[in-house]
Formats: sequence, C-alpha cells, structure tokens
Amino acid sequence: MTKLCDISDLIENSGVCALVDNNDELQQIALFYLPDTEQQIFALSNWDPCGNANVMSRGIIGNIGDEMVIASPLYKQHFSLKTGQCTEDEQISLITYPIEIKEDGVYLAA
Repeated sequence: MTKLCDISDLIENSGVCALVDNNDELQQIALFYLPDTEQQIFALSNWDPCGNANVMSRGIIGNIGDEMVIASPLYKQHFSLKTGQCTEDEQISLITYPIEIKEDGVYLAA
C-alpha cells in the first residue's frame, strides 16, 4: 500500500490531485472526498481522455439519476465516481483505484 495523504489534506465535497510514483513513472490520481457517502473517498485517473489534460480533480461533483459523477472541467463529460465510465460515451472511461482508509491516512491499495 502507498500512502497518498491524510484525510485532513482533503477538502470535503471536492477533489484534489495526488502524484504517485508507479514503478518510476509518475501518475496523477484525482481524489474526491464525499464524507456523507458510504465509500467516502473515490480515486480516479486525473487524466481527462476527452480534453487530453490532467484536470479531473478540478471537476464538478454531481449526480445523474442515482449515479454519482464527476463532470470534466473542460468539455463537461460525466464520469461515474464508482466505475470511471463516461455516461455520454460507453467507449470512454477513467481508471479507478482502490482506496483504503487506515486511522487518518488515505492509502492506494495494492
């Protein structure tokens, strides 16, 4: 497991970006802290595949029906926080990452 941050580093109902060294390759992970949900923290790729930029952590959190989503800040495509699937185009998705919370730490699960 890799520690990403402490829960106190996150902003409620918003996103932040964590930089992770993955086998000498840096990657950006967008973390969304929704304390009033069962899962609480969602982790997806920060890379917007439609806008070709690392911006997803700056997206707008919302719902489409019962699905919690993040809207890209560039072209406004919606992605499921749970699965990473784009709601407008089923051929596009974001990578999702398993997260564990231990004490006050947020960890990328192996």
